[in-house]
Amino acid sequence: MRVVSPWTMVAAILLPPLGVFMARGITPAFWLTVVATLIGWVPGIVLALMLLFIPERIPIR
Repeated sequence: MRVVSPWTMVAAILLPPLGVFMARGITPAFWLTVVATLIGWVPGIVLALMLLFIPERIPIR
């Protein structure tokens, strides 16, 4: 299990794509978070936190 830094959590809440970028880099998960954030800020936050806290269950690399 990966340990998530506090700065990554704050970034995922304030700007969801930035939090995913800090944890995974520019991957399809990053772009999916960008799209979810463009749809709405709350869906972007939910997706970013899901990608940070339960990455084993979400197969997007």
